[in-house]
Amino acid sequence: MKFDRRISRRSFLAAAGVTSAALALTACGGSSSSTAASSAASGASSAAAGTAQGGTLNIMLETEVQSLDPQVATDGTSFEVIADYTDGLMQMDADGAAVPAMAETYDISEDGKTYTFHLRDAKWSNGEAVTAADFVFGWQRAVDPATASEYSYMLSDIGQVVNAAEIIAGEKPVTDLGVTAVDDKTLEVQLNVPVSYFLSLMYFPTFYPVNEAFYNTCADTFGTSPETVLSNGAFVLTDYQPAATAFALEKNPDYYDADKIALDGLAYQVIKDSQQALMSYQTGTLDITLLNGEQVDQVKDDPEFTSVGAGYLWYISPNIDAVPDLANLNLRKAMTFALDRDAITGDVLKDGSTPAYTAVPAQFATGPDGSDFSADQTKFADDCAYDPEKAKEFFETAKAELGKDTFTFDMVVDADDAPQKVAQVVKEQLETTLEGLTINLTVEPKKQRVQDMQDGTFELGLTRWGPDYADPMTYLGMWVTGNSNNYGLWSDADYDAIIDECTTGDLCTDPEGRWAALYEAEQIVLEQAVIFPLYGQCNAEMISSAVKGVEHHPCALNRVYKNTTKSE
Repeated sequence: MKFDRRISRRSFLAAAGVTSAALALTACGGSSSSTAASSAASGASSAAAGTAQGGTLNIMLETEVQSLDPQVATDGTSFEVIADYTDGLMQMDADGAAVPAMAETYDISEDGKTYTFHLRDAKWSNGEAVTAADFVFGWQRAVDPATASEYSYMLSDIGQVVNAAEIIAGEKPVTDLGVTAVDDKTLEVQLNVPVSYFLSLMYFPTFYPVNEAFYNTCADTFGTSPETVLSNGAFVLTDYQPAATAFALEKNPDYYDADKIALDGLAYQVIKDSQQALMSYQTGTLDITLLNGEQVDQVKDDPEFTSVGAGYLWYISPNIDAVPDLANLNLRKAMTFALDRDAITGDVLKDGSTPAYTAVPAQFATGPDGSDFSADQTKFADDCAYDPEKAKEFFETAKAELGKDTFTFDMVVDADDAPQKVAQVVKEQLETTLEGLTINLTVEPKKQRVQDMQDGTFELGLTRWGPDYADPMTYLGMWVTGNSNNYGLWSDADYDAIIDECTTGDLCTDPEGRWAALYEAEQIVLEQAVIFPLYGQCNAEMISSAVKGVEHHPCALNRVYKNTTKSE
């Protein structure tokens, strides 16, 4: 989930009358011993009944937290930790639906453009009350050009908050943002157009509150230590420093719902070596750990093994604008048809991840008829499939058009275990099928790889995107002209027109027509080989049998621990 701020964003989302909600999460690949949803339900009931014991939950992370500033953070790991100790207006239930958190109740105007949130009695960890002004300040920070929030578009393009786009562009002051503290307990939000899933945006960290007085005491160091963050959530940060490989949180005794929090605390460990992580789990040092493909073969019959959907689409992004050879459509088509996605998921990952042949992954967005937007992975088989012979035909055409027989490209890859393994197989597949093509792998820390792609200093990039909200536009909006996650700077007027019609045009209030148009847009992305989809990610995990109620979600917050219990 990464956007940069080097290109001005154009408005690409408004949603009205769109039936689009997160699916109840199910196990991936048919290898799970239980589903996350049932685990969450059992954990929640145990906590409510008061039968579960406390304790500290020991959690493995693959990578370090990048930022604890809710308006600056952009990665899933940071979002998870921020949400451990911060509540927004709404939170997720076990099925991913938006339910009240800091907002005890809310009202929506008849035209769908005014939301009035009535805040509950709640405290920050310094004893001060959580007020509507804290949300106003947090949201104003998000759109303030001085903050340079990469997720500012969540208020403008996605949330359609009045004047957000103009403020981000520097055309209006932050005080003109369409959010008002009517009084300490009443927050009013004005939208440009109705946004059918606006409530689900409220649990996204960019919309979290920030206490202005506290922020002003530590502005330059905000979010860098337990002393420079405040909690209004289930836990309180007690041990942390930037890039820490171990840090901890404790239960917040002043949390409004503290009676329902069973855990005494959370202890995170960043372990990049998967074998070390599994050993730590086996010795009891960890309660939750991720597995790689080789390990899945060892533990797949263990009742503590589970595979859950993570919501991410992994894909290769070619730099169409900056690399002349990759501007050749036939070369890009040759590459996407040369990729054996089944081998990647079945022989390498082995974690339940599924081959992807669409630009929008499955199992996170449902349409007006209740069906999964991307259930049919053969819908665009003419443009995205594994077909070595077709790949070779496109390659020969590309060689003739470009007047050369050999091509060499560098591909940036995260330093993490799974991406490196996938990249090695991608390299082998492309070089084997397309004789004369060479792929050199450049392994970088994730932060550097993302920076390179944002800066456009790459040729091919192995990357991923996780849905921030439950609508296909969270993916399709990326390839609009000028969008900051359109790494290859691809542009297509027909595509832009479709997206505009689905956002602020007549289709904005036509759910069925909008859905059909989004498929048209997706087909253009695949016809033009703007990306090479690889797979929809599932996480293979070991979760101790003593632990119940870890909630997994494909959107926004991948893991939530408020209803988690741990018995002796």
